[in-house]
Amino acid sequence: MLVSRGAFILVVSIIVGAQNLQEATTCRSVCPGTVSLGARMRWFGFGFNAFGQIHGGDFAIDDDTTNEVKLITPTQLTCHVDGSCCKKTSGLRASWSRRASLHSNGGRCLCLAGFKAASGIYGTGCTDAVIGESFLILAFPDRIESWDMDNDEKKTPVWSMELKTTSDSADTPLNLPLITDGYIAIKPPFYRPLSPHLKATRLAMGAEHSVLLSASGAVYTWGLGSHGQLGHGGLSSEEQPRVVEALWGMTMSCIATGGWHTVCISDGGDLYVWGWNESGQLGLPSRAVRQAQQHQSSPAAADSSSYTDTPEGEKDKEVFISIQAFPALLDITPSCEVTVVGCGSRHTAAVTSAGDLYTWGWGQYGQLGYEASCSDEPHRVEFFTKQQMRVVNVTCGTWNTFAAVVKEEVAAS
Repeated sequence: MLVSRGAFILVVSIIVGAQNLQEATTCRSVCPGTVSLGARMRWFGFGFNAFGQIHGGDFAIDDDTTNEVKLITPTQLTCHVDGSCCKKTSGLRASWSRRASLHSNGGRCLCLAGFKAASGIYGTGCTDAVIGESFLILAFPDRIESWDMDNDEKKTPVWSMELKTTSDSADTPLNLPLITDGYIAIKPPFYRPLSPHLKATRLAMGAEHSVLLSASGAVYTWGLGSHGQLGHGGLSSEEQPRVVEALWGMTMSCIATGGWHTVCISDGGDLYVWGWNESGQLGLPSRAVRQAQQHQSSPAAADSSSYTDTPEGEKDKEVFISIQAFPALLDITPSCEVTVVGCGSRHTAAVTSAGDLYTWGWGQYGQLGYEASCSDEPHRVEFFTKQQMRVVNVTCGTWNTFAAVVKEEVAAS
């Protein structure tokens, strides 16, 4: 069945101050030694592209046309109507079917690409945004607005709230979904309060749980815990933020969350992971991943009920992890620290201090940046290395990945 797709690209003109659009993972780390890169930074995307959220333009999708739906090779983003590249993108958010990015090409503009993005939403003065499947959240210096993405005649927001300005928050830029006294969810009720005692600096929301980073570097989680995504050692849910005691005493600088897994980076550049590992999204041994890999290499020998790739004596020594209920330290590469991390629904992407991008987890739509339906081991995305590009930032949509890069000579300057 042939389904036509439009370019689905909207350019929303906005005037912004010093604040920038934050990335989808709510994690904003700076690589050691890097400087302001401005227009020299470029964004690439790969993974699920059925709605043109990575590679826009008019195209058609059918059962035999998968090259546009599945993008394995990182593709430089375009956004503007004239097809110009996103060379001045200062931040990016992504959901399953959409991408929102903030630009500074001769001014400031917010671009939406993907499903039902071609509509009249104007955000003059917008400073930040969060994109979802049903709603677009826009932040302004004095208010928050929520727009219905399913309404083709968008003239007014479906919800808005005035922001309280305090002496402590006047000079602090918003970092959605956090606001001064709470946070904004992507579905009603939009405003949800937080205790001021938490002193939250970052917040990330998964499919059914939330993760908060405090000013002291402590990590708090709450919500559904059925896949160990809260990190408290069990599968119980938590109604209120509870500190992850296993990390107590270690200062964390970055948090991110996927659908049912959570990751964070310490001040020293160590990466900690916990939650669901069915697709190898934690980078820990997964029985399901090994079975899938065995089936691909030898379909006739694969058995869905058991993993038989190793001799019997050795198989007993291998431990597979489906759920990791406590934070586990994950070594990506011994020579480099992790500086930025992002999570999709069932995949993870991390940037190292060397400027390399590593990905792992579910990769059915090319979101790992290399040929693999899934991987429970971090692998470097070689495309950027071969192009002599240094990765400086990463953020993930549900089934795709976006990386900000600079040329090696620029990064070294």
